[in-house]
Amino acid sequence: MIPINNTRKNIARAKAIQRQNIQRLKKLNPDIDNKSGIYFLTRNEPQIYIGQARHLDERLASHLSGYEQHIDRSLKVHGLYSEDNPYGYKVNFLHYPESKLDEMEQYYIQLYAEKGWSLKNKTAGSQGAGKVKIADFKPAKGYMDGLKQGRKNLARELSHIIDKHLTVQLREDKQSNKVSQRAFEKFKGLLEERK
Repeated sequence: MIPINNTRKNIARAKAIQRQNIQRLKKLNPDIDNKSGIYFLTRNEPQIYIGQARHLDERLASHLSGYEQHIDRSLKVHGLYSEDNPYGYKVNFLHYPESKLDEMEQYYIQLYAEKGWSLKNKTAGSQGAGKVKIADFKPAKGYMDGLKQGRKNLARELSHIIDKHLTVQLREDKQSNKVSQRAFEKFKGLLEERK
């Protein structure tokens, strides 16, 4: 059982971090407030992340201290925009009532996608169930994925060498051998894995 004093200390620490993050955001965009709306995180245009919040300042501050979403980790790596950090994220927003957040988030994600912006969003937006995936999630990198990538790399390299320098064919004494013919077809199939 966690003592109550530790719980209070943890809550107080989390609130202090949130206040510090809100101050960092207000230095970048002094108009950020606690109203509801759609926010836009842009970096190296045309890269954008679009989100919604019932309380803009608190939601944006949570991205700065979070680790769950891709955008949280990207903010840790690139930071917020400043003169010293021209590659950091810029923060903008538009106010909307809570009842319009899902609709407007989806609208802006679609709008920026149609304009050719590189979306950092993984879904088409909304808080409810049934989010539509708009980008491939990062695949798990396991042993089998490594083997598959290794095969592709090897096939690409062998194909390059063969195309530039070699002629590959069955030996004359194996031309009519069914096993050799299947082995040759298998070899050609392995080279096709580069695609």
